[in-house]
Amino acid sequence: MPDETSLPYRPCVGIALFNARGEVFVGERIDTPGAWQMPQGGIDDGEDIETAAFRELLEEVGTDKATLIRVSGETVRYDIPPEVRARLPWGDKYCGQEQFWVALRFTGEDKDIDLSTFEHPEFSQWAWVTLDNTLDKIVPFKRDVYAQVIDLFKDIA
Repeated sequence: MPDETSLPYRPCVGIALFNARGEVFVGERIDTPGAWQMPQGGIDDGEDIETAAFRELLEEVGTDKATLIRVSGETVRYDIPPEVRARLPWGDKYCGQEQFWVALRFTGEDKDIDLSTFEHPEFSQWAWVTLDNTLDKIVPFKRDVYAQVIDLFKDIA
């Protein structure tokens, strides 16, 4: 792995998918049992934030049944521990992620969620949780990010 101080942050989008009760979607990572997170992923070259959010939603949650509530006006950065980066296909290119967070309202039904839609699913299981309770499920190196996401979207929950 290269020296992380010389690496940039990966442009990324995070998704806070809210249901009608104001709860958010979280999934347990297939590659890290016990590690839960909201959907997220890289922003492709030439892709805008909203397009990236709906693409990632479809890839990771298996649905695009949602409407846009809000895109954060600021980014949130976090560093990825070297032992975690070593397992990522892009881990030698970035020291962490710089995320725009997008709040979406889920317009479907729970049966519309299909974690196995794509060939390489991200999550093994999922749940609706209150926004405040996401901190209890998130891996420690992302907890500061989720505290900021709670502040960004607490008026929606």
